[in-house]
Amino acid sequence: MIVKFLKPAVTFAAVFYNLNKVDGARAELMKAANFGIAGALTTMKMQDYFNYLDMVTSLNKRIEFPQLHVAISGKGRLYDKNSLSLIAEGWLKEMGYGNQPYLLVFHKDTDNNHLHIVSTRIDRDGKKISSGYERKRSRIAIENVLGYNMAIKYKFSTKAQFLMVLETLGYLGKDPDEVKVLERAARYKPDKKRAAEIRLLFEQNKTSPAIGSLLKEKYNIDLLFHGADGQKPYGYSIVDHERRIVFKGSEVMELKELLSVTEFNWAPASDKNERSENLANFSNTYIPPVMIADDVDDQQIHGMRRRRQKKARTNTR
Repeated sequence: MIVKFLKPAVTFAAVFYNLNKVDGARAELMKAANFGIAGALTTMKMQDYFNYLDMVTSLNKRIEFPQLHVAISGKGRLYDKNSLSLIAEGWLKEMGYGNQPYLLVFHKDTDNNHLHIVSTRIDRDGKKISSGYERKRSRIAIENVLGYNMAIKYKFSTKAQFLMVLETLGYLGKDPDEVKVLERAARYKPDKKRAAEIRLLFEQNKTSPAIGSLLKEKYNIDLLFHGADGQKPYGYSIVDHERRIVFKGSEVMELKELLSVTEFNWAPASDKNERSENLANFSNTYIPPVMIADDVDDQQIHGMRRRRQKKARTNTR
């Protein structure tokens, strides 16, 4: 994911740029937050948003470029409008803009889904929101929001397992730095002692039909089953949040043995509802198979990356 600080401006021209796209059905206003009582009680127009931001900014006339205009972009359609909105809100909070008036506008007219943020760098006390080391802090902020900085602390052996950690922790990240993830995965060493401890937990709780929920609530362990929708799982993984380790299920107990040890009865294929209910009781999460034309702002966001990639390919022989 890319966070791009767009061209500084003396006024809030970005309000008109983004909302004109909304009027032209090329964008969608996802949220207008913290615009005071006017925003809560009335339907504000473009000029109203502009005037409100300008009013807050007038408390400090020393700042030459008070407009904050940022684009958050994912690759292709990897992130939908709702995910981008949640990510943008998290980023704003991390950067100190959570209480500022802001607009979130989703753009859907390019090859890459992206969202624009428009706000002011001046708070209601007339103080400037810190911009020190802004780009560095922005990278850290977006990785915090996406969960990458947390998930990278786990021990895992594949990128897929890294993504499982994100899923179980409730983060929205889908496009981590692959080099960093694979470097971390390459350092993975099986923890046989912990695997034996988890195996013992399976055996000790074999009489519980809801072993997945029990392991989660009591030991902070997630069971993730893999398979095609509506079919018996072909494998599973274990995310041990207590020790921050991801195990392939077979490192602890083969799937066939696990299902027999726990007295889990797989419903007949014809009874899909019963099968789904059984699996829901047994497992915390059932997931599908896991493999162990641009507008100006889109070009501005992705152009540099494309040039770097092209140069890298040219220099690799």
